[in-house]
Order: sequence, then C-alpha cells, then structure tokens
Amino acid sequence: MFAFGLCFSLGLSIKMTPRLARVCATCLSRKVNRSDLRIASLAWTKWFGTGPKSPDGEDDGSGAPVPSGPTLSPFSRGASRFGRRPLSPLERVSQMLPQESLSEEVWELRRNKPSEGNEDTETQTPEKLMEDLDVHEQPGDVDSVDSVVNQRKEEMMHAHILPGERVMCFGEVLLAEYRRKRRLELQKMFQLEKGSKLGSNRGFVAHDAIQGCHAGTVFRTSLGLPMLIRRPSLEEFTLFMKRGPAIAYPKDASAMLMMMDVNEGDCVLESGSGSGAMSLFLSRAVGSNGSVLSVEVRADHHRRAVLNYERWRSSWKLRSGNEWPENVHFHLGDLINAAPLLAGRSFNSVALDMINPHVALPTVIPHLHTGGVCAVYQANITQIIDLMEGLRCSTLPLVCERIIEVQYRDWLLAPSLKKDGSFHRRKTSPGEETTESENDDSNDEGKGHASPAHFPFGSIPYIARPHPEQNGHTAFLVKLRKISK
Repeated sequence: MFAFGLCFSLGLSIKMTPRLARVCATCLSRKVNRSDLRIASLAWTKWFGTGPKSPDGEDDGSGAPVPSGPTLSPFSRGASRFGRRPLSPLERVSQMLPQESLSEEVWELRRNKPSEGNEDTETQTPEKLMEDLDVHEQPGDVDSVDSVVNQRKEEMMHAHILPGERVMCFGEVLLAEYRRKRRLELQKMFQLEKGSKLGSNRGFVAHDAIQGCHAGTVFRTSLGLPMLIRRPSLEEFTLFMKRGPAIAYPKDASAMLMMMDVNEGDCVLESGSGSGAMSLFLSRAVGSNGSVLSVEVRADHHRRAVLNYERWRSSWKLRSGNEWPENVHFHLGDLINAAPLLAGRSFNSVALDMINPHVALPTVIPHLHTGGVCAVYQANITQIIDLMEGLRCSTLPLVCERIIEVQYRDWLLAPSLKKDGSFHRRKTSPGEETTESENDDSNDEGKGHASPAHFPFGSIPYIARPHPEQNGHTAFLVKLRKISK
C-alpha cells in the first residue's frame, strides 16, 4: 500500500506491475529513506506514463525476467585514482536503484559504454600504471604489482635522457600550462612536493606522478585534460612569484640592462629591491665574478625580495646541478642616507626604482664611474618631469640621453580552417588543378580529413591578426649618463 500511495502522490494513475512490486519490496526491505524512494519512483515515471509497454518493449503484465548484474557498478573501473569523472543521468539514477531491478537495456548500455578519454594519448605515469593494474589486481598480488610499477617508473626515469639533461625532482619550482584551441587558458607556478597535488578547475595531477619525468611532459588531469608541466624561465618566474609591490616587468628590465650595458664582472647598485625581479636579472647579468648591492627602504619589501631570490637559487640548484651565484647583497635602509654604506665603493652602473630618484642622485652619482649610466624606472610622466626639473636645478655631471616607453605587441598566426575543422586550400592555376585533385583523391581515400602532413608546403593559407589581449603601459625608462665637465 505504501507503493500505491507513493505513486498517487506523484500524480501517477497506473496499475501495480510485478516489476514495480519487486522494486517497492526491495526498497522497503532495505529500509531506504523517503527521498531515495522518491528518486526511484521518478526514474520509473517515464516507463509507466508513456504507454502500455515498458522500456523492455514488453507488456506491463508480462513479468520480464530481471537480469542478474554484478554487485559493483561497472563504472567504477573508469574512475580515476585521484578523482571520479562526472556521472551521466543514467548512471546517477541507476546507482540509486537496486541492482536487481534494472532492465536489460540499462545493463546493455553499461556494458557498451565507451571508455572515457583517449588512452592512447595519455601519459603513462606511474600512478596511471598502478590504476590500470588495480583493475586486474587479485588478493595476494600487492607485492608483484608494486614491483611492476617501480620497474616501469625506473624505466621512465632513465629512458631517452640526453647528456646533461635532468628530470624533474621534488623541491623544484615548475610551471603548468593548459592550452585550448591554440589559446593559453591557464598558467600556474608551483613547487613540487611529495604527496601533494596540482589542483585547478581543469582537474588535478599528483606531484608524485610528475617527479622523475622529463620537463616538458604532457600529463592528463583527473578530468582527462592535457596539462603541460615544464620548468619556468627566469622571466616567467618573476611574473608568477609572490609579490609585495609591483615588479619591474621583464620587457622593461631587459631594456634597462641594455641601457646600462651590464657585463659579467660588473658592480651594480640597485635602489628599490621591491619583489626582487630586477635583482634576479642583474644577478644573472653580472655573473659569479660581479656583485649587486640592492637597497630597500621598506622592511616587508626587503623580506619578500630575499625570499624570492633564495627560492630561485634553491630551485636552480635542483634543476641544473650547479649553484646560482650568491652575488646579490640586500640592504635594508634609505639610499638617501646611505653615504656610509657606499663609502669606498664604486659602481659600473646604477638602477633606480624610486618615487623621487632626483633626491637620491647627489648621494649616488659620486660613486658612479665616469661614462657610466644611471637607468631610472618611473611609472608616471609627472615623475619624469620632476626628475628633469631636479637635474636642471642641480650641478650634477649628468646628461639625459633617452626617455622611452617599451611596448610589445603580440600576434596570432594560425592556419585558416573551415567550419568542419578541415584546412582551407590556396587557389591554384588551372594547369595545376588536375594534378592536385588526383593527389587529393589518393590521399583522402578511406579517410575523413587528411592530416596536416598530407598537404604540400605552401598550400595552406594563414590568418594573422594582433592578439586581442595586449599589454598596456608599465613604465617610462630614463637613461642618464655621467660625464666629465
């Protein structure tokens, strides 16, 4: 009677069938709650409300035999070790129903459901190998499974390693990239740690699976999406590292290095450590024989610059096996009152990133080599005006050579595609059409779309246009040179 009351509460004017009776009896015997019964009855609504036949194609009173299915859901084999893929409506409803109450069509759909993703293109990481082995694992075979996985992981670590090449290891700073339709949609920098996971809205990848693989390997996330894992360059590290203040962007830092003509072995003074971006570029430019003195007035900025510098040095040692030169000396203080600090020292060039650089020039210029360059980084043009006015009112032996703004313009360049994803073809002369049509027929025989390699060189037109996302203004750069009057 409870089953009849539940059906009438859902607005169903149906008659009791042997199949529904079995479902209701099973649900009551298992003492499921009322919400589960409502979900089960909603799953049966379509069957009873569409006509005199059930989805098996039989009459309601025929009492078709119920197939005996396995105790565990077959979809559990497709579940990932690090996460489960989204379930379809059929799977969600069928897992809530008793297994013995499912129809033959449902079991047939389960058996014939295609495997998720393309297993051929998935990176065979050690965790993926373990996942595949877990499907066929038998009790008592744990030791043999572990030995096989360790053997395969050892083969991956030592296969195709070029001289001087090093695999990724724990403690390194790495960069994850996800691209979709030739568009970069995700970039994330992280430190490789044992037992951790790289998480994002595109799924996650276990750090243990990354360790021991080549830098530049494509992994599959828990959602089956390709994720490129590689080592970041110094430019990318400065863009993604933790910041206190705004950094000197790589495009501006490279222009300042060219202005200052920094060479290996030079001694350079920097004012305004900030987050440490310019300090790292100067450190690489002067090399192990040079030195950089970086002065910062704020304690929090000074601390952040030191942490970023040490993090890059530790990661560099793991990735290359060599020590990054410890040639940057960070000092907490005000450059305007730093005359005792600079006493007895001279510098080949100076880089200033300050709000009022013209106030610090009288302290700095006496320690700059004659003919040396002082590069000034300023965000606003009004600051440049104040700098020029300060130079006019002073008697410093400086001349302003350049005031520039560095602009980069990114472009998109890609083959021209049709709506169905195939390539457009360049128009040819009438004499070449017959030959190319014969080649196309031979190449396309038995294939849907020809691969890019089947098209001869120069036969595909390209589309080029500026990137829709362009970097705007970052800073003005002023080049001051010390002269002898």
